[in-house]
Amino acid sequence: MSYTVAFVSLGCAKNLVNTEQMMALCRNAGYTVTGEPEGADVAVLNTCGFIESAKSEAIENILELAQLKEQGKLKKLLVAGCLTQRYPEEIRQELPEVDGMLGTGSYTDVVAAVEELMSGAPAQHLASPQLAYDDGERMVTTPSYTAYLIIAEGCSNGCAFCIIPKLRGRYRSRSMDALLKEAEELAQAGVKELIVIAQDITRYGLDRKDGTTLAGLLTELCKLPFHWIRLHYLYPEAITDELIQVIAREKKIVHYLDIPIQHCNDRILKAMRRQSTKAELEALFAKLRAAIPDVVIRTSLICGLPGETEEEFEELCDFLRQQKIQRVGVFQFSPEEGTLAERMADQVPGDVAQRRVELVVDLQSRIMDEYNQQRLGTVMEVLCEGFDSQAGCFVGRTYADSVEIDGRVCFTAAGVVPAGTFVDVLITGMSDGELTGEIQE
Repeated sequence: MSYTVAFVSLGCAKNLVNTEQMMALCRNAGYTVTGEPEGADVAVLNTCGFIESAKSEAIENILELAQLKEQGKLKKLLVAGCLTQRYPEEIRQELPEVDGMLGTGSYTDVVAAVEELMSGAPAQHLASPQLAYDDGERMVTTPSYTAYLIIAEGCSNGCAFCIIPKLRGRYRSRSMDALLKEAEELAQAGVKELIVIAQDITRYGLDRKDGTTLAGLLTELCKLPFHWIRLHYLYPEAITDELIQVIAREKKIVHYLDIPIQHCNDRILKAMRRQSTKAELEALFAKLRAAIPDVVIRTSLICGLPGETEEEFEELCDFLRQQKIQRVGVFQFSPEEGTLAERMADQVPGDVAQRRVELVVDLQSRIMDEYNQQRLGTVMEVLCEGFDSQAGCFVGRTYADSVEIDGRVCFTAAGVVPAGTFVDVLITGMSDGELTGEIQE
């Protein structure tokens, strides 16, 4: 039988790639694959279950799809991903609208699950996340010029606030051969910006014990015809001198490094079970800036970890003022069930943690304005992402802006600039934290 299967992907880029793998499996089984649940036989919702806001978003989406079922516009609802891996019993009891579940170790069972649901049988596939198969074919859903490459699955870092190792299993690197084959296919399909991702890309290869390293993988990826190679999530303690040299040397690797530090105070870092000290973070940033003068650093921070004092928070603010990190994502501590941090004493009141988040956001916006100010009058390479009819101009990203995370550049041009084209733009202004400019013919 041929069915119409609709896919909705929530959460991170790693989830999106898993969704793309499920889409390819369904297409290869002869199903019609769509992104529109209305009118489909089965809707597959790939969920995130990482923090409270992600769980709420997943449940809202489940209820919206359930409404389509009630109206007769959808036959079956299959929920996949981190939420099902984390809360299978709760979903069974509290969300009877869900017809079937796929855990994070069972993406490859999607065709079997669709067949089971359409024949009226229950579909419950909840294998260990350690068994996840990571090398499958994909139906790439990102714009034709940008794609993700997952180089490893899971995480073994064991941070006190994080549930990911329980949802995704321990760290396991994909083979270099499989990655280069997949990257080559993406390059042949016209991808110009390859975004290398994992929970922690810096530990790539260490578990294989065959000499494979991130530095070695990047050297090989740079031989393929990509224009930009972007790196997401480099853990500070595992950034080696060899890796810094490769990033500085290889022209294709953009000088934008996403290094999640979470905090700078030594006591808080230790409580978080992070492996760096403040002095080590300062030394690393100094080393990176010396080797790569135009480096743009992005980080993520948590405000309100249990026991965080006003003095420790102020130390974080001082660190940001001194370091002038150009891109920061700041999160309010979320006491996730099953984590060490959930059971910590001295939980910070929610309103205090929220105020700290707002103060960091305000501080950071001034640092970002300062960075943007320094771009005025310079010519920057921009990846055009199309024409924004509301803004009345073309929009794109510089090396300092990652997909759907950072700002963009709004620019004018005399003619048509196709999406996926790299152009030189003279930066002439700033507007709401974004840069404006005009194309240099």
